[in-house]
Amino acid sequence: MRDGERMGLKLLSTGIPGLDKVFGGGLPEYSFNLVAGPPGAGKTTLVHQLTFANASAERPALYFTVLGEPSLKMLRYQQQMGFFDPEKVGTVIRFIDLSREVMSESPAALLDSIVKHVEQTNPAIVVVDSFRTVMRSYVGGDMELQAFLQRLALHLTSWQVTSFLVGEYEESEMHSNPVFTIADGIFWLTHNKERNTAVRKIEVIKMRGQAAIPGRHTFRISQQGIEVFPRTMSRLPVTAEHSARRRVSVGVPGLDEMMGGGVITGDATLVAGPSGTGKTAVSIQFAAEGVRHGEPAVLALFEEHPEEFVARAKEMGVDFEAMARQQQLRLLYFRLLDLSADEILHEVQQAVAQIGARRLVIDSLNGLELALSPGFREDFRESLYRMIGALTGGGVSILLTVEVTESFDKIHFSPHTVSFLAHNIILLRYAEIDGQLRKVLTVAKMRRSQHSPYLHAYEITSSGMRVTEPITGYRGFLTGVPTPRRLDPAGLPGLIDRERAVLDQALALREATAERLAEATGMELPALSRALARLVELNYLIEVQENGSVLYRSIARPLGQ
Repeated sequence: MRDGERMGLKLLSTGIPGLDKVFGGGLPEYSFNLVAGPPGAGKTTLVHQLTFANASAERPALYFTVLGEPSLKMLRYQQQMGFFDPEKVGTVIRFIDLSREVMSESPAALLDSIVKHVEQTNPAIVVVDSFRTVMRSYVGGDMELQAFLQRLALHLTSWQVTSFLVGEYEESEMHSNPVFTIADGIFWLTHNKERNTAVRKIEVIKMRGQAAIPGRHTFRISQQGIEVFPRTMSRLPVTAEHSARRRVSVGVPGLDEMMGGGVITGDATLVAGPSGTGKTAVSIQFAAEGVRHGEPAVLALFEEHPEEFVARAKEMGVDFEAMARQQQLRLLYFRLLDLSADEILHEVQQAVAQIGARRLVIDSLNGLELALSPGFREDFRESLYRMIGALTGGGVSILLTVEVTESFDKIHFSPHTVSFLAHNIILLRYAEIDGQLRKVLTVAKMRRSQHSPYLHAYEITSSGMRVTEPITGYRGFLTGVPTPRRLDPAGLPGLIDRERAVLDQALALREATAERLAEATGMELPALSRALARLVELNYLIEVQENGSVLYRSIARPLGQ
């Protein structure tokens, strides 16, 4: 090797989904590793899966068992896993019981047996499970124990094998047990129970020569084996087509105009409102509009069953089943109550990448939080923040719904505030107007864009949501019980008291016939007609012909403004 050159580390793939990323690209070859944690954390399953993934005729493996679990019993359970290959057992993977050597209470006998088998087999992978049992059976001083460990590590390293010592250690031993000092890599597995749920995590405490991702990463053991969900999420690649910031339609008639022409690609939009205000309708229209314009969509559902969701969309004229068959749409459904935030968000990001989705709907954040194991609700915002950053950075437009019961000026999510995560916020709510329960909405926030400051009425029909006219002439909408706005007489130049009274009622009614205004003001029609003519002349009211009737509609502004 020339001066200034560095010898690179060859990395082995673990064969465990997500674990290579946690390790920083893979496991350094010829490393001396310790896999530690309490009973039931998944230590044996992890090293089995890694061993079966890497063992071959050219790279055989030796798996030493010591007291803790006989090989026959261990294999009886491990063969249920998807990674288990019976043809490798006894050929490229040999299981050897060291119980007799350990019972002899002679560390030299144990070391000699390991050395003999390794020299005979010339393996690439060596596992000792459980190494903690070896240490407990050995009675000797710390110096002798450390010497034994150093000799073992020296042998394994000189043979150029990648080795794993598996044991049930306590965290308090990390500062006193010499095995933690000698090991090149230390992988700590935990199994925590919270209420009626159980969560497994893995942490890379130490890894020489390799930059692993810090922190504790969730993993799950299924019939296929272990899958790890790294805390960090890779940003989706940005193509030239999606790097340009452009406007796209929300899919709700009238809402694009309120938002200055639609949402900007790569923005996250939060739709907040109480139950029944149409949040799911917006979600359906947002996803369908994207597919219609060549932007595949992913819908992550946490409340409504997919069949019910698809049926509701079909009633609105949206065929999600056909879109799914064409790989333009992916429906994800989560109702488990012991998931981790990283696990959910990993599956969402994976679905987005698989179909090249440009739109994502999460309906709803309330349901997402309930699907989490209690311990993950505390770091929910952090995980959501990382997912939104990874997806929006790749040009994906996200729509999130959340149910709120507070007033418009206070947005709370369970105990967590998430409004800061959104580029745009659309607020839906009910208000009582003239004895009717009306639905109204406003665009409360849009970063980098102008938007309408007005409240608008909207209606939900068989074809979905539709925004109608702006609400004027009222105040106190945030209370849910608005009152008609009465104009200051000083701001109504040229009007007498009778004309002001007519205008006041016209503002309250928004539009009405002369007969309706006569009823509201108590005036006779001749006097009312003169007042109406004067108000039209001064541009306070306009006359509108509609269905053979003459309606008077308020301009809702003083003269000259």
